Amino acid sequence: MNKVIFHNIGLRDYQQAWDYQEELFNEVLKAKDENNTAAPNHLIFCEHPHVYTLGRSGDEQNLLVNFIQLQAKHAQFIHTNRGGDITYHGPGQLVGYPIFNLMQFGIGIKEYIHQLEEAVIHLLAGYKLKGERLSGATGVWLDTAVPGKTRKICAIGVRTSHWVSMHGFALNINTDLNYFGHINPCGFTDKKVTSMEKEFGRPMNFSEVSSKMLQHLKEVFTFDLISIEDESGK
Repeated sequence: MNKVIFHNIGLRDYQQAWDYQEELFNEVLKAKDENNTAAPNHLIFCEHPHVYTLGRSGDEQNLLVNFIQLQAKHAQFIHTNRGGDITYHGPGQLVGYPIFNLMQFGIGIKEYIHQLEEAVIHLLAGYKLKGERLSGATGVWLDTAVPGKTRKICAIGVRTSHWVSMHGFALNINTDLNYFGHINPCGFTDKKVTSMEKEFGRPMNFSEVSSKMLQHLKEVFTFDLISIEDESGK
């Protein structure tokens, strides 16, 4: 069974987390090139201070505020090398970055994204929320068959190079959804964004949801945790 080191790094600046991903990515890629099938993969959980990130194929016009307004909202704007368009990260949102050698897992990029979505769908089902996929879009959504009510609860934007993944998913748990009002989330102008807090009308236990998410990822991807590094300060 594949082995994964779990890194809980807590609230972390986006660029710092990206640099950390790159370091682990290079480690996994080196092991892959050396055909070291026993080398571990990595999974990072974190939160970010307010930041808007734009994917490789994204359109800057989907950011609806200017630099001065961003500063007033204490938010950053960063171009990334992941797929997808624009999204928001902030406190109360669980961000997961799997750095996986997909060849070890025996899956391609489409199945990898499908399994990320599947883990989130299983998590939501445990809270009696029906997470769904939306044709033509990545991520996990609610009420996809109800016109005008379709809303995204988890965004997914990944990058793979030489069959090694980075970037990942962003699950809205207790996220301040007002920040999504300053963008066209993932490039959509006709879809809404939601959070677990909004759906249940109360703040959720962030640590509990994160712990359950980790378990669902383990089950869907069938890996063993060989080390847990908690730098969250909690």
